[in-house]
Amino acid sequence: MPAYDQQNPFAKILRGEFPCHKVYENEHVLAFLDIMPRSQGHTLVIPKAAARNILDIKPDDYAHVARAAHRIAGAAMKAFDADGITVQQFNEPAGGQVVFHLHMHVMPRFDGVALLPPASRKEDVKVLEDNATKLIAALK
Repeated sequence: MPAYDQQNPFAKILRGEFPCHKVYENEHVLAFLDIMPRSQGHTLVIPKAAARNILDIKPDDYAHVARAAHRIAGAAMKAFDADGITVQQFNEPAGGQVVFHLHMHVMPRFDGVALLPPASRKEDVKVLEDNATKLIAALK
């Protein structure tokens, strides 16, 4: 497996080199809105530990990501009045991974509404700001 790349976009977000719409953070994880969401409120949860994916993350670090994704899922159900939640995590190119820093997708779902195709459109900044505000409020 290739080595972890410190120049991947999520490592740059963690270092403050790229902006994000942060909704949750603690000493182990960061959660922020996907700028190309597949559903309203689509959130990414990443470890602060340098891990390419599930194949090289320490179990305790992965547990922090899973707990945060669980918390975000509950808040997203409330914030967006969702009918369900999809949680996804991809590993290596053959498994569908595109950004090589472990991340979990938490996507609110609505009856009769399909997910948008991956990376199909960039969301308006105002919509992202509004969705972040909703999620942050639901997390309190």
